[in-house]
Amino acid sequence: MPACPCHPARSYADCCDPLHAGAIAATAEALMRSRYSAYALGHRGYLLATWHPRTRPAELELDAGTRWLGLEVKRHAADGNDSASVEFVARYRIGGAPVVRLHEISRFLREDGRWYYLDGTFPAR
Repeated sequence: MPACPCHPARSYADCCDPLHAGAIAATAEALMRSRYSAYALGHRGYLLATWHPRTRPAELELDAGTRWLGLEVKRHAADGNDSASVEFVARYRIGGAPVVRLHEISRFLREDGRWYYLDGTFPAR
């Protein structure tokens, strides 16, 4: 069984595949992990569907030359019943370029029982 991009110790079938197939993420962290896996696997439709309508782009282009190399979740904090934040570091490489380290604090909102990515900020190094 292939490993899940968001958590190599788990299989994709037991981790993000159910969410990509329509299951509801139980937490903002689970949604964030599934979105990372969607970037890694090129699931553009899932990314748009889980982006809050208030901030969702009209279109989303994914660079086929991007290789996602790993994810580290640093913190998950519920900011109330229907809002949360997840701090993470994701590493990726485009083509033969050096590895990029993306450090983000993402905000999530839950509406009608579903979590949505709202936006993110990039903390100072």
